[in-house]
Amino acid sequence: MDIDLLRSLVTVAAFAAFVGVMWWAYTPARKARFERDALLPFDESEHGERE
Repeated sequence: MDIDLLRSLVTVAAFAAFVGVMWWAYTPARKARFERDALLPFDESEHGERE
């Protein structure tokens, strides 16, 4: 196995990981959770706990 093949495999693996994270983040099932979490800095309860 030469270095160019190894570099290509690492590039493909990194791209696959990137696509996986993007898919996970933009799945419609996660939208409600992310919108709720986006409001956490504005939570005025004593410990910032969710109700």
